[in-house]
Amino acid sequence: MLMATGVRQRHGNGCNGKGRCDCPWRAEVYSKRDDCKLRKTFPTQAAAKVWRADKLAAANKGKLRAPTSMTVRQAAEAFMAGARDGSIPTASGTRYKPATLRGYRVGLNKRLLPTLGGMRLSDVERRDVQELANRLTSEGLSASTVQNTLDPLRVIYRRAIRDEEVTADPTERLELRWPDGRRERIADPTEAAALIAAIAEGERALWACAFYAGLRRGELRALRWGDVDLAARVIHISRGWDAIEREQPVKSAAGNRRVPILEPLAGELAAHKLRTEGSSDALVFGRTAAEPFNPETIRRNALVAWGWQEVPNEEADGPRTILAKVRDDAQQPITLHEARHTCASLLIAAGVNAKALSVIMGHATIAMTFDTYGHLMPGGLDEAAAAANAYLAGDGKRPALRLVG
Repeated sequence: MLMATGVRQRHGNGCNGKGRCDCPWRAEVYSKRDDCKLRKTFPTQAAAKVWRADKLAAANKGKLRAPTSMTVRQAAEAFMAGARDGSIPTASGTRYKPATLRGYRVGLNKRLLPTLGGMRLSDVERRDVQELANRLTSEGLSASTVQNTLDPLRVIYRRAIRDEEVTADPTERLELRWPDGRRERIADPTEAAALIAAIAEGERALWACAFYAGLRRGELRALRWGDVDLAARVIHISRGWDAIEREQPVKSAAGNRRVPILEPLAGELAAHKLRTEGSSDALVFGRTAAEPFNPETIRRNALVAWGWQEVPNEEADGPRTILAKVRDDAQQPITLHEARHTCASLLIAAGVNAKALSVIMGHATIAMTFDTYGHLMPGGLDEAAAAANAYLAGDGKRPALRLVG
């Protein structure tokens, strides 16, 4: 007989049902929206009661659903196919970047699907995902790698909940290590100018564009002379470059933007245009008019210009190469991505407001700008209070703002 609690013990053929035994317990609850009973077996009565209480609570909220037969692997393949052909957009409504999908595929094939792929979407619990994350961490993967590995699973469950295929997201409230928050290297204005000046003439404008316009590496690779209006002092950004898919639209509507050409950059671009004599459809920084620069070549050439070289690493467990100084006056190296961060810091120091900075950097929201560069913005509570008091005590006029572009 089914107990009033909706939980009963299932006795086997060798058990007479009397006294204490180790037979499993089955809980069941009725799903009105699916017009069926949901059942699950547990080793203990307590576990069965907990499950049934959770399901009853979900039923009362209208969130109880019969388990879907779709597996994690099937859901992952459906998502990847839709993301690649554009029928499944990102959360912001844009198309997934090829590089993002390649990263998802690596994470799925190497780490997620071998462990969770055969499970039904509705059967995966938070503890299953937590155990996977703990194992990846114990294997020595960095916090960023673990987070990135779980990203496609998060997207899959976000869609499954939206489509009412599952009622709970097992990727929520996980206990994960977060990246150590290492700040990117940032050069001050004097150092930035010196780093650019040390670069060989043919690549100097490229670095100046990273330092003074804050373009992403893919945007630098896809930039054409038709996008550069030296007379109006503005660069039009509408494309990026993917290592595999080649030229691509920018990753979001915010990425399609106009970036002001600051004076130090204007001179470098004008000189570069005279040297290259490129047509409007030619790449500004390409190896040829149609082929973009090789980032690795640019990196190595810059290291040499700044007084460094790569040498073999004699430690077996470390990276294959390390940097070694070849000059006493060697300058501290910087990457193109760090040059972009330097651009943001220069704009902040110049007094550019958060909205203008967000537009120039190509961020989808101001919140993204604050998350990325908030630590560079001057002033704390005391300064904010002093500024407000000065405003209230004055004539109600705002101080003049220094804007760029």
